[in-house]
Amino acid sequence: MSQPETFISHLIELRDRLLRIIVGVVVTFLCLFPFANKIYTLLAHPLLAKLPKGGQMIATAVTTPFLVPMKVALLAAVVISLPYTLYQLWAFVAPGLYQHEKRFAAPLVVLSTLLFLTGMAFAYFLVFPVVFGFITGTAPEGVAVMTDIGNYLDFVITLFLAFGIAFEVPVAVVLLVKLGMVKVETLKDIRPYVIVGAFVIGAIFTPPDVVSQIMLAVPLWLLYEAGILAARFVTARAPAQN
Repeated sequence: MSQPETFISHLIELRDRLLRIIVGVVVTFLCLFPFANKIYTLLAHPLLAKLPKGGQMIATAVTTPFLVPMKVALLAAVVISLPYTLYQLWAFVAPGLYQHEKRFAAPLVVLSTLLFLTGMAFAYFLVFPVVFGFITGTAPEGVAVMTDIGNYLDFVITLFLAFGIAFEVPVAVVLLVKLGMVKVETLKDIRPYVIVGAFVIGAIFTPPDVVSQIMLAVPLWLLYEAGILAARFVTARAPAQN
């Protein structure tokens, strides 16, 4: 088979894999569609639980009450179908990898997915109650806290992404070491700068209270330390595999 034909066959396979991913998300979304309002209520629970008695959220646009729950259902569909999505991507990439690359890449893909989901769960169960407790608790007397549901969705997606990406730090550290872009000793040397950077990131992506900033900065630092330990383990085993 000539090189142009090989390239075209790869493009066709990539198209088929992407179509399967889209179909997987759409099918999952259709299954979740009837429960869109309940899913949004579940997502909004951390804030609703902190509102004063009788407090509620509001919708300031005509289409918001319909569109926002649909967006939440779509987001849930993307997360639920993530294992199927990763399988399709892996099925496309795996044939071009060497055996030792497959042994390294497969666990890394699974671990990165679990870490991202863990970061989202950490944000929902631990960070949201603190953040929304702070926001509602600092409102001036006589001010009713009634958050627009669209703005709330944007806010929680930002925190989900912030904590999900933060929990990917060990994977990023291991990859940098594995690809030879940085040494473990260098990672140890820049530790003070990483700690400062973690608190800067915490200040940017969380509300201006010390507790929520620490809840992002400290896990970010600890995950960096975990990445160093994992990278040391990987580099120690590398000579034995060659």
